Amino acid sequence: MFASKFARSATLSLAVAAVISSIAVPATAGVTIFGGSEDKQQVQLPDFVKLVEDNGPGVVNIQMIRNARTVENAGIPGLDPRGAEIFRRFGIPFDFGPQEIPEQRGTGSGFIVSSDGIIMTNAHVVEGADELIVRLTDKREFKGKVLGSDKQTDIAVIKIEAKDLPVLKMGDSSKLKVGEWVAAIGSPFGLDNTVTAGIVSALSRNLPSDQYVPFIQTDVAVNPGNSGGPLFNMQGEVVGINSQIFSTSGGFMGLSFAIPIDLAMQIKDQLVKDGRVTRGYVGVFIQEINQELADSLGLKTPEGALVTKTEKDSPAEKAGLRERDVILALNGKKVTSSVTLPSLVSTIRPGTEVTMTVFRDGKEQEIKVTVGSNKAAEEKQATAANETRLGVTARPLTKEEEKKAETTGLLVTQTSGPAAKAGIRAGDILVSADGKLLKSRDDLLEQCKDNKVLLLVQRNGGRIFIPVKLQAKK
Repeated sequence: MFASKFARSATLSLAVAAVISSIAVPATAGVTIFGGSEDKQQVQLPDFVKLVEDNGPGVVNIQMIRNARTVENAGIPGLDPRGAEIFRRFGIPFDFGPQEIPEQRGTGSGFIVSSDGIIMTNAHVVEGADELIVRLTDKREFKGKVLGSDKQTDIAVIKIEAKDLPVLKMGDSSKLKVGEWVAAIGSPFGLDNTVTAGIVSALSRNLPSDQYVPFIQTDVAVNPGNSGGPLFNMQGEVVGINSQIFSTSGGFMGLSFAIPIDLAMQIKDQLVKDGRVTRGYVGVFIQEINQELADSLGLKTPEGALVTKTEKDSPAEKAGLRERDVILALNGKKVTSSVTLPSLVSTIRPGTEVTMTVFRDGKEQEIKVTVGSNKAAEEKQATAANETRLGVTARPLTKEEEKKAETTGLLVTQTSGPAAKAGIRAGDILVSADGKLLKSRDDLLEQCKDNKVLLLVQRNGGRIFIPVKLQAKK
């Protein structure tokens, strides 16, 4: 049995040992194919030379650097460190002290969308980075600043201080067809401006845990380091951003997935403008429809999204949607399955009125719904941004830890960025922030709205005040 997995195609500190052999390639772009005994036919294969010459300079290599940091050894919450002796007697190493994690480096790809230095890439390429180095094809290097990042679609936008950069032309991913030739340019294993080609294998492919992205599936060779690089059509237009691979070995196995550029540009515009993404929300719980359910509901084909519940006071409830409704289309766009609906709704601005085609009681009808926003998701996104600005991961003390430390507060499990530079370490207890006693993670992040925060830290039985200058808001 083979274990399969979908993997992000960025790479961290890969040492590649390879033997590269020379292969003679004919200079002609065509090949002659002979049919029957009397037929002769010449077929012209796709020529990627001009595509690469025109667009290669617009693709960049992105080096991610994550500084050395300390993390608390997880151990067993509430267990006295002396209990570790039990594990050691059985030959199991068990250390409750803070652990040092050395500097980490990774590599990915990106492409220029504005001549003044706006670059698109994957969110997982820049995640956790303390420093980004962007290298162009002319060997110039720039420091990159993250303008915004959206994990749910795996899109990030970074900025470098440069002018008159080569800009790639954006295409229309909705016009792609299965079987169409496409090409990728990126930095697999750190090998800059590597070109690979193939065909579109499938469209609107939904992957586990990626409910907002209808991926473009191709057989273009994509490997660690290709993440964030562009996928081109034969007109030299960007139609996707390479993001994931399907692999049982960590390397390319014939299946790669790209984010459609239409969706990516919508996310990019929001990140540049606001630094975050606001998604449409209607408030329905939905279920996939199989043939048996379709027969029970009177549907001709097992398509659409079956509503199982509407949230209280949600746009869906206010519009009159109800259980057993089958959503067949949104603004004329067909909902082929339950996983199609979230990606369609998420791209719509809150406050926009949309038309849902619904199958109810044996017939179709149209229902107007005013799309709302998911406040809980937005607040969570804002909280995560504050946590990144501070550079602290912490959790509340257990009752046993409070008793032993004779205080309440948050136990620091990991530090990076501003907090690490200020001297906060894993294992510290954060007692207060700007005078407010800390009982939860939200208490801490609530005090991180400005550009600095004064933390009262308990360490080894003593207490000290440590001022932390936060990263600038994006």
